[in-house]
Amino acid sequence: MSINTMNDNKIAIIIPAHNEAATITNVICTVKKHTDAIVIVVNDASTDETKILAEQAGATVIDLPVQLGAWGAMQAGMRYAQQEEVDIVVTFDADDQHPAESICSLVNCINDNCDVAIGSCVGRGTALRHIAWTLFRKLSGLKIKDLTSGFRAYNRKSYAILTSSKASLIDYQDLGILLLLHNAGMKMSEISVTINERLNDKSRIFNSWNKVAEYMVLTTILVLCHKRITLPKIPTQ
Repeated sequence: MSINTMNDNKIAIIIPAHNEAATITNVICTVKKHTDAIVIVVNDASTDETKILAEQAGATVIDLPVQLGAWGAMQAGMRYAQQEEVDIVVTFDADDQHPAESICSLVNCINDNCDVAIGSCVGRGTALRHIAWTLFRKLSGLKIKDLTSGFRAYNRKSYAILTSSKASLIDYQDLGILLLLHNAGMKMSEISVTINERLNDKSRIFNSWNKVAEYMVLTTILVLCHKRITLPKIPTQ
């Protein structure tokens, strides 16, 4: 059965990409090998050939005039998916880390009455990352094991929350997004996946200790204030 029409659901894969010419073709081709879902590449003001290569590989490309960052680009893709009346969106990295063969498992989680499915790889990262995860779980009360995975599937109800103005104020796609969803009563599940090594073995977001420190401070403040995060009611479809 085609994943694009599984249980009569319309499914889209959203891939935010900034200067990912080295990997974008392979990522799109691999995704297309495992699914015939709509592939949406959000070109986050790349200065290389990311846009051209993505179009050549058969993706729908949203070309952003200014760089919004990974979460801003992801949110732009979700808003496009809303216009196209997509039922389930899967967020997928452009750096060839996420396993395309696990997309179907995430979609099946959604079809099994879950609002958000997270591709979890708890074995990755340094000891410092795991200390941070433990701290944030204690502060937030979240039970999610992999707090920073960007490999997720959202049903229409949950990604409608993430296109709201509240979600636009968040810088990263991890703790703040999970707290918004948790506070809105969304049911979240994790499945175990294997994450590939980065091509250049360097994070685009956490590329310096200053960035890491900034992330820790902002996220700690956000988690401590999470009870103040409220949402407007989502209209019933």
